[in-house]
Amino acid sequence: MSLEVKIWIFLLLSLASCNNPPVEKPERLIDEEMMIDMLADIHLAEASFNSLRHRDTLVENSSSIDFYYSILKKYQIQDSVFEKSFVYYASQPRKFEKMYRQAMNKLAEMEQEYSGRKEEPEELELKMKQQ
Repeated sequence: MSLEVKIWIFLLLSLASCNNPPVEKPERLIDEEMMIDMLADIHLAEASFNSLRHRDTLVENSSSIDFYYSILKKYQIQDSVFEKSFVYYASQPRKFEKMYRQAMNKLAEMEQEYSGRKEEPEELELKMKQQ
């Protein structure tokens, strides 16, 4: 199961449990800004893995888990700390949705820089909502 699927499962579970009290704040919580950056990087890693896995033998012999761990290594975060932080933020759907939107805006900005488009992330978000 890919990391993106796991993220969506966590999101759905957290939304389903909106009536329950939120998860207790972990001792070692990743701050919101870093979590937003990590979520954006996770999406980039998933996209890279999915686009390269049938064309590159190095990627073909690895799994999306390897890409996930490369992000943890980049931020020097243990997987247990990430998981607990992720569950904590996901237990607060409104906050997590806002954080997730910010991660998507970061990706949109990166895409703009790469492709040379001139639209602002807010304009892209409005277009996405209209679709």
